[in-house]
Amino acid sequence: MQRAAGADMHPNEARTQRNVGLERAMAWIPAGTFSMGSNDHYPEEAPAHRVSVDGFWMDRCPVTNAEFRRFVESAGYVTFAERPPDPHAYPGALPELLVPGSAVFFDTTRRVDLGDCTQWWQYVPGAAWNHPEGPESTLEGRDEHPVVHVAYEDAEAYASWAGKSLPTEAEWERAARGGLEGAVYAWGDAFAPDGRIMANTWDGEFPWQNRRVAGPPRTSPVGLFPPNGFGLVDMIGNVWEWTCDWFAPKHRAPTRSCCTRTNPRGATRSESIDPRSGMLPRKALKGGSFLCAPNYCTRYRPAARIPEPIDTTTCHVGFRCVSRLSKAPA
Repeated sequence: MQRAAGADMHPNEARTQRNVGLERAMAWIPAGTFSMGSNDHYPEEAPAHRVSVDGFWMDRCPVTNAEFRRFVESAGYVTFAERPPDPHAYPGALPELLVPGSAVFFDTTRRVDLGDCTQWWQYVPGAAWNHPEGPESTLEGRDEHPVVHVAYEDAEAYASWAGKSLPTEAEWERAARGGLEGAVYAWGDAFAPDGRIMANTWDGEFPWQNRRVAGPPRTSPVGLFPPNGFGLVDMIGNVWEWTCDWFAPKHRAPTRSCCTRTNPRGATRSESIDPRSGMLPRKALKGGSFLCAPNYCTRYRPAARIPEPIDTTTCHVGFRCVSRLSKAPA
């Protein structure tokens, strides 16, 4: 009789089998020291500083709709966007907004005021991970696209179910750089080397002109673009990705320029709340999305980061997981 996987195994045998499984779906990110952040772009990326992280495993691609569906069906999970909002949490909100739904992007037909994001974002009742453009839309043909419309708690719930975790900002950036110290992009210093497009980002003038797609811009299947030096795909573009770190307006640098921060974490929960708006605490997103454009959001770089309230879901935010439990492959 064939024994069940892992049953009565010597610990070394079981560990080897587990590592083989990790290698198929995940890539090993070796321990290393790198320059995190940037002094040359948006202010929230500064200051650039030396960081060291331990080795870890990371999902080769963002969690897909097919993978998320298995979680939902196995755990009986209902996502944040599928639940009615609590009126007490949103005093003064319009009644028509206190229904399950999520934010969906709609491209415009002309140039608009880039200071007013309501020109292209709409809260759509019924929009959720399995209805990405609204209740009449489906995931047909999109099993291998990254799941979207997931709040931070949804990503955290999936990671826990999968026996994994969400990455820290430092882990995420170390992985995205693919071993290229100081490069602007995950693949080098040229955005499109030899004219080759390396990520799903906006090509044209946002939010009305996108030369790369016919119809509304959306996510692309994972792995459509080349992997980085660590074998990871879609670290840049396609969807923004949740990290487990609370967001602060600037990085915490070492107290002395000669020092290196080891396995750093972000701000505290209270520090992540924007005092000007009284918003909910915010986590750091990394990687940019299919909506990042040269004229609006050039955040398709490893150093880039933005804050996202933990109660927010949109059509351009997803996630991937890490594992710190197993050691490097032999």
